[in-house]
Amino acid sequence: MSNSEKLVGAFSHALAIDEDRVHDQLSYNTIPEWDSTAHMILIAELENQFEVMLDTDDIIDMSSVLKAKQILSKYDVKF
Repeated sequence: MSNSEKLVGAFSHALAIDEDRVHDQLSYNTIPEWDSTAHMILIAELENQFEVMLDTDDIIDMSSVLKAKQILSKYDVKF
């Protein structure tokens, strides 16, 4: 499974949405499913999938799928 597939799966699972709704422009609070509670579930899912521990600033800054890719890249995750 590629890192892109892992990322899409993590967003889909954490937000309880179909994978086809996950794209780079998907942003926090633009869909009802991505609220503060789902955001924390998403963080846990990303940490598990990519075996990283995100710092507080990264958790706060993760505002879209594209931003998640950029943040995870700092942890040597390639997309």
